[in-house]
Amino acid sequence: MVASGRIPIATGAALEYGDLVAELGRKVGIGLAARGDVRDAAAWARRAEDLGLDSIWVHDSYFERDPITYLSAMAMETRRIGLGAGALNPYTRHPVVVAMTMSALDDLAPRRVTLALGSGLPLRLSQMAIPYDDTVARVSESIDQIRRLWSGQPLKLNDKVPPLQPMFQPPHRIPIYIAAYRTPFLDLCGEKADGYLARPAESLPAFQKMRTRVLESASAHGRAAGDIDFRGYLLCLFDSSRQEALNRAKREPFVIYMISVLSDISMKRAGFDPALRSQIATAWRAEDYHRAGELIPDELLDAFILCGTVHHVAARAKAYHEAGMDVPLLQPILQESAQVDAVLDAAVAYASQAEAPTLTSPASGGGERKPVPVGAGRLGPGIGRRLAGAWEVVRPFSFTASVLPVSVGGAIALSQGRMHWPLFIAALLGGLGLHIGTNVINEIYDVRHGIDSITSPRMSMAILKGRISERGAFAVAWSGFILALLMGIFLVLQRGWPIVLLGLIGFIGGYFYTAPPFQYKYRALGLPLVFLLMGPLMVVGSYFAVTGSFDPNLLIVSLPVGLLVTAILHGNEWRDVAEDTRHGFTTFSAQVGREAAHWVYVMLVLGAYVAVGLAVMVGALPTLALLTLFSLPLMAWILRDAERGAEGHLRAIAMIDLMTARLHSAFGVLLLVGLVAGSAVR
Repeated sequence: MVASGRIPIATGAALEYGDLVAELGRKVGIGLAARGDVRDAAAWARRAEDLGLDSIWVHDSYFERDPITYLSAMAMETRRIGLGAGALNPYTRHPVVVAMTMSALDDLAPRRVTLALGSGLPLRLSQMAIPYDDTVARVSESIDQIRRLWSGQPLKLNDKVPPLQPMFQPPHRIPIYIAAYRTPFLDLCGEKADGYLARPAESLPAFQKMRTRVLESASAHGRAAGDIDFRGYLLCLFDSSRQEALNRAKREPFVIYMISVLSDISMKRAGFDPALRSQIATAWRAEDYHRAGELIPDELLDAFILCGTVHHVAARAKAYHEAGMDVPLLQPILQESAQVDAVLDAAVAYASQAEAPTLTSPASGGGERKPVPVGAGRLGPGIGRRLAGAWEVVRPFSFTASVLPVSVGGAIALSQGRMHWPLFIAALLGGLGLHIGTNVINEIYDVRHGIDSITSPRMSMAILKGRISERGAFAVAWSGFILALLMGIFLVLQRGWPIVLLGLIGFIGGYFYTAPPFQYKYRALGLPLVFLLMGPLMVVGSYFAVTGSFDPNLLIVSLPVGLLVTAILHGNEWRDVAEDTRHGFTTFSAQVGREAAHWVYVMLVLGAYVAVGLAVMVGALPTLALLTLFSLPLMAWILRDAERGAEGHLRAIAMIDLMTARLHSAFGVLLLVGLVAGSAVR
């Protein structure tokens, strides 16, 4: 999205990184969780500094990674940008340890570090068997203790032993912020903190109320309003439009979690009934993310999450600034390169001297500048968008499922010295055409049946998002079938009537997989049908198309191919069993249950390797076919995620169809290499 050295900003122009430092008219920072590659986070900090951002904050992500390690790496990579540790808490990190840690960090980044203290999360502390007491008193006392240690003075915590004497170098002045939302914490902030750090997913009305309370407390303690700096994490999710970003947010378990843990006060301050949050939380606890996402209205997301294009997010950040947030900290919900790039773009769009766009309301289009989507300029709204929709709806990641079996049949013919390249290419295009048609028809009828919705965990969503109309999808499907027909006519002229039979079986099995009246998928017939169609039928059929004859050994060769293709489908059904059952459809996984479906998946994947071994033993495959064993590490990784899915962590298998397709691709390439190399050796 971001070219080297240049980024798009709100005006659509591009500026050199070195020029941007002077262009930023408002302070802005970014927030990160302590997850992912530490080196990536350090590189993002360096880019943020080059862009002129004020600060980068890393918060304590329980049970993920240590935020101080990230900040230390960032300190070594930067020279100017501020580094915020927040929020830490005095329960998991004793105040003495916090004082020691921040002193060392200040040595790496003099006068650039800031500390935010919070109370910690009761649930997480309970998981670590840490008592949760009077948190306000604990945080207040910790502030005093930390400041005393930083001043080099002894600290007496235990009357039975001598006082603690700090032996570390007193740091430069390190501001301390309060990061907690309960009223007593707001009062504490006004009394003795240097700033207030709003938590992620805080609504604008709630922030305004809390800011007012902090300032009232400050005034009561004889402090000026300017003595307290206000910052806050603003969770962001970017897509090519506001609506697509909202739809994507509803499919993210982290977003659903953040909504499900909102307090009653937060819901009421934002104008929502807490009962809605309770319904979402119930679905979340059941790991029914699809149902939870369906329950979240767009307006609720808009109240707590910044969703949309770069300019939408910049405008929302400006609204928080106008409400009194001195330094918005934009934080990507998905900590991946594209989303971090977009966060940096939005930060520059917000902070540059040119006015960030103002939206009259998140839901309305009036008064809104034309949004610049993530990755703007790559595809326009016309033919480019329609082509992109067509590409998405055919699900190209799955093409290996048809390319491999046809290629295996061709490789066997090649090993026998009987390859006919024009006929092989025709068979390959015909199989791919049938596959494309089947994929698109499958999606059309899943959408019609209501199985695929905007919160479904894995499908192309091209039809639902309007990237392609149903009529356009049918055109794509029939284009695939027509391609298969044309290739079939050519093959019939060369090989005769058996090609007609093979083609009809492939078309009927593919088209009526989800289409009425047969709908094999919803009659628990999907697995055996796919195994036969994309295993033996395609391998034997492509071999016949090339050679004009049949070879019984091909049935053995087709077993590993068919088993892994079936695993792709079965993984999809296993993951979607709750949705299919809810809509009254009976798939194989729905019939046998989640536990049994898991073991069937494992047997299908392992069975492919066993089948290769047996085929080598009986001489149906050359010894070099054992090259497929090099894909075992990928298989082990996928089976580990499958095990987690079986334990109830449904997030682990959200992409299991795609992961299995990747295994199928790796396995297939190695098998083909073994077949071709084996024939050369012979």
